[in-house]
Amino acid sequence: MNVAVKPEAASDAEAYVLPLAELNPARTDRFQADTIWPVFERLRREDPVHFTADSEFGPYWSITRWDDIMAVDTDHEGFSSAEGIGLFNLKLAEEQDKALRAMGQEPRKRGSAGFITMDEPEHSVHRKAVSPTVAPANLATMAPIVRERAGAILDSLPIGTPFDWVDLVSKELTAMTLATLFDFPFEQRRKLPWWSDMFMNQPGHGPVESWQQKAEAVMECFGAFEGLWNQRVQGGTPGNDLISMLVHHPETREMSREQYHGTVVLLIVGGNDTTRNTISGSVHWLNKNPGEYDKLRANPALVGSMVSETIRYQTPLAHMTRVATRDIEVGGKTIKKGDRVVMWYISGNRDEAVIEEPDAYVIDRERPRHHMSFGFGVHRCVGNRVAEMQLTIIWEEILKRFPRIELVGEPVRTYSSFVHGYESMQVVIPARA
Repeated sequence: MNVAVKPEAASDAEAYVLPLAELNPARTDRFQADTIWPVFERLRREDPVHFTADSEFGPYWSITRWDDIMAVDTDHEGFSSAEGIGLFNLKLAEEQDKALRAMGQEPRKRGSAGFITMDEPEHSVHRKAVSPTVAPANLATMAPIVRERAGAILDSLPIGTPFDWVDLVSKELTAMTLATLFDFPFEQRRKLPWWSDMFMNQPGHGPVESWQQKAEAVMECFGAFEGLWNQRVQGGTPGNDLISMLVHHPETREMSREQYHGTVVLLIVGGNDTTRNTISGSVHWLNKNPGEYDKLRANPALVGSMVSETIRYQTPLAHMTRVATRDIEVGGKTIKKGDRVVMWYISGNRDEAVIEEPDAYVIDRERPRHHMSFGFGVHRCVGNRVAEMQLTIIWEEILKRFPRIELVGEPVRTYSSFVHGYESMQVVIPARA
């Protein structure tokens, strides 16, 4: 039997007692405490196209039902990505800009993150430049390498002693795969998930403690990738890695430094968060639903289905945003030109009107890939097959080795309303009888 994970009664009461106009669904503390679910449940029922007039992110609309999210996501003319694809805490963003200027650096355009923040036709040109790296033929070449590395990671884990699954498995596998995709120095691979955390977290809630330290880390990252760019320019014959694709593609080899840096951020974060937090989420949700874990162990052929269900249930990126290019109606509400619109994928994936028993974790659903975690339309996640490949391989290898991986206590969740993930998760692999 599958048991839906219910939030605490206090958070449920708050979500329903507050006047609708005062609901700020992007409140970061709710995400870290995992008390977001009643907020989105209420909005889907009472106000599925909801306006928050005042918040730390400025004013914004929340789109919480599947069909409305789909309508916004597939209308790239009515809703632009050019002003950023996430919510930004305005006060904190000003502090970051101040730190950069103090170091003699000009702040980047707010929300600049490579081709995902470009509109058509420029977006497709840049997307096509990197697509060959994640095409099926290249993934088929990568898969044996990923499998070998996944096996080595698992074989190195302690048995009978608690350890942090996020650190030793989720981050490590992601770092190895990202280093391969970038042809990044393999011995420095752990810099990649570290930089991802640095970009996506404010100081004090990630790997850096101050805005100056963050600004220095940004410069270090971009400096390293400038070095990779220059190596590829001088290297002659292009390889199949992402940087080579950008350097040698006729439409991207003359891109500005800001565009290149934004694309680097996009590829690091996009290649890190979905895979890493789904690897962690799969261990978490299988432990919370032991009947489903029993199903998987009894039938390893369910790995692919389990991976898709975890991607839905976890929703590793909680939202994406757009800005309306004209006055436009969604769900009976008029969104004005220039308004920011938040597509809450995490809510759409729990929409009762579209998904049967959406709050239940069911690894053998009839349509397991029926989820919106990768988005829709022209901005659909370019690396979704890479993520699925890594997740499938790691679980195939886990099931060959370990009867169980047991959760020890509750995980520490990410302090973010964008990245829906885990900072640490203590587990133990029991010794075999």
